[in-house]
Amino acid sequence: MEKTRHPGDGVVTGTGTVNGKQVFLFSQDFTVFGGSLSAAYARKICKIMDHAEMVGAPLLGLNDSGGARIQEGVASLGGYGDIFLRNVLLSGVVPQISLIMGPCAGGAVYSPAITDFTFMVKGTSHMFITGPDVVKQVTNEAVSQEELGGSAAHCGISGCAAGAAENDVHLLLQTRRLLDFLPSNNKRKVPHKKKL
Repeated sequence: MEKTRHPGDGVVTGTGTVNGKQVFLFSQDFTVFGGSLSAAYARKICKIMDHAEMVGAPLLGLNDSGGARIQEGVASLGGYGDIFLRNVLLSGVVPQISLIMGPCAGGAVYSPAITDFTFMVKGTSHMFITGPDVVKQVTNEAVSQEELGGSAAHCGISGCAAGAAENDVHLLLQTRRLLDFLPSNNKRKVPHKKKL
């Protein structure tokens, strides 16, 4: 694994504007080591979170990760601790919005669960601490990914997700709309549209 190099280490971070509002974001790439979090990957996410706080702009996370990169051991787990700390420090300061864009497991679901808004895609997004195979092994109960951690489970039962979209594009469009209603930070007033 140490011989395999991927530019960006499976996560892309950046800043841009959505309907004229500055935002900071990270996007996990499941095609690189299953989107698993390494120490370098965590540092990139923490850096963009720090920038969002300094500027006072919303943070968007496009989540598609299998959890910690177990080959790194405690280094990747420590990276999750750094991310969770920032989630707490940014709470009530800038909006944090998590978009679950694919299967997320283990450490990859703790952060979205403590952000301000979490949204999923029907049929393709899943959030669970451990997957159906482990549940079967431990409890002898067969459960599908959708039953265990799909959008219906999290929007209707656990409350971890605020809503679900029909597809990825619909989710991104709905997020764009949500940003129109949110102040950029805790020092700004709620945006108002002028009446015609």
